[in-house]
Amino acid sequence: MVNNFSLILFIVTLLAGIFWVIDYFQWPFKSNEFIDKKNSTILVFLETCIKHIASIFPTLMVVFLFRSFCYEPFQIPSGSMMPTLLIGDFILVNKFTYGIKNPITQNTLITIGKPKRGDIAVFKYPKDPKLNYIKRIIGIPGDKVTYNPYSKKLEISPKCNNKKNCNNFLQITYTNIKPSNFIQTFNEKIETNDFYQISKNKDIKEGIRLNTRKEIIGKVNHDILLANEIGSQVDLYYQQTSKSRTSWIVPEGQYFVMGDNRDNSADSRYWGFVPEDNFIGKATFIWISFEKQESIWPHGIRLSRIGIIK
Repeated sequence: MVNNFSLILFIVTLLAGIFWVIDYFQWPFKSNEFIDKKNSTILVFLETCIKHIASIFPTLMVVFLFRSFCYEPFQIPSGSMMPTLLIGDFILVNKFTYGIKNPITQNTLITIGKPKRGDIAVFKYPKDPKLNYIKRIIGIPGDKVTYNPYSKKLEISPKCNNKKNCNNFLQITYTNIKPSNFIQTFNEKIETNDFYQISKNKDIKEGIRLNTRKEIIGKVNHDILLANEIGSQVDLYYQQTSKSRTSWIVPEGQYFVMGDNRDNSADSRYWGFVPEDNFIGKATFIWISFEKQESIWPHGIRLSRIGIIK
């Protein structure tokens, strides 16, 4: 799958590089053909254009290399990763965590590391690789992942693919459920949800208050949001052959991902697994955050959110 933006950036950088070479060697301005035309308006205009284009080549080269192999900026467009990531957060994604890829085709050139359970990762949506998704990695190859849609708790049995270790459960603990600062409202006309932050001490006139609790998977702990008013959607879950709708065994080379906003996330529960080749990188840093709702222009800056993603 070709990354169109990377391809365009590569072509623009290449063209600027060609002009930089022309400007550096002063070709064709040193040729005899142009000696008698040194003072011509066309030649002066041509030289000026080449110099201007050539001057941006170093900047374009740095941007292309940095974006392709180091860090790439992404915007959080939806609330599926709340409360960890909010709508309006702009993040940096570490692109060499999982390996060095061809910036155009996204094929892996050098494998550096594997996606880990608990990572917040950006990846190409398996059903439509033109779309980038961001979720938390819950299951790694060989895991048996079970999600109870009523208690809203996970069970994970590592290395269950050989069917011998399926009774060995990873330690997962949960804190008590308590009200959060997040309110969810529903717009039935356009079938969208909006999320707002309102103090727990204030009454709400519309929508529902989301609950929160801490989920601790091994050494990884994070907060999740729950909407108790939203019923079970098990009928929509992705079902593996000969498996129940609430239990999945992660195939080799693939991963099971979920959003931290558990009742408002389209994730592996609904569409299956993410191939390792689809991963772009690991979300590591919030570099700016705007106060905004989905599909609405920002109206403020949240400076307190700038920092390392935990």
